[in-house]
Amino acid sequence: MADEVKLYRTWSSPYGLRIVWAMHIKGIEYENVFEDLSQKSPQLLQYNPVHKKIPVLVHKGKPICESLVILEYIDETWKETTPLLPQDPYEKAMARFWAKFVDDKLLPSVTSVFTEKGYEAKKEALVPAVQNLELIEEQLKGKKFFGGESIGYVDLVLGWMAFLLDVFEEVIDLKLFDAHKFPLLSGWMKNFCDAPAIKQHLPPRDRLVTKYQLLHEKYQTTSN
Repeated sequence: MADEVKLYRTWSSPYGLRIVWAMHIKGIEYENVFEDLSQKSPQLLQYNPVHKKIPVLVHKGKPICESLVILEYIDETWKETTPLLPQDPYEKAMARFWAKFVDDKLLPSVTSVFTEKGYEAKKEALVPAVQNLELIEEQLKGKKFFGGESIGYVDLVLGWMAFLLDVFEEVIDLKLFDAHKFPLLSGWMKNFCDAPAIKQHLPPRDRLVTKYQLLHEKYQTTSN
């Protein structure tokens, strides 16, 4: 029943979209509850009193917070559908390792290029971001997706890259991603975005550009 599962999120948050994609890959019915983060609902604050953030998955009245935790919960709760994590303990551990790398290293390094002030500072911040992309590229050797032949846990965690990188490039007028340098990641991004469960649930690009243009202007004019 759809009313058993609710997802508190925003229209553009990559963390919330991970859960959206996972739900559709697994064929789970759910209800979207869109939050305005400038005026968070009492329900969100009640369900996530620790971090007061989205996404929050509410299943049979019980809240689960943090996107990586939610993805694992979904995988364990709806076991009869497409698995997100590998069954092999070592492969499962590696998937968790790379997912954490994406959130702790790769995403912050790419975000720092976006938030740095001035062209030279952005170019300098790009160096560690490219190094992190090189490490991720290595993990795709011989595979269509990080999960093998189908989209899995790491693919969902890295999914933001497939639709946000070129938005960032347009907004800051700096090349972040060289398809020739990263042919495996380039192919992965196309395969990921072409998958029906993903393609039908990507945020509108024009709205993303508008959102990040405003954000970028704010970062450039705010004093440290």
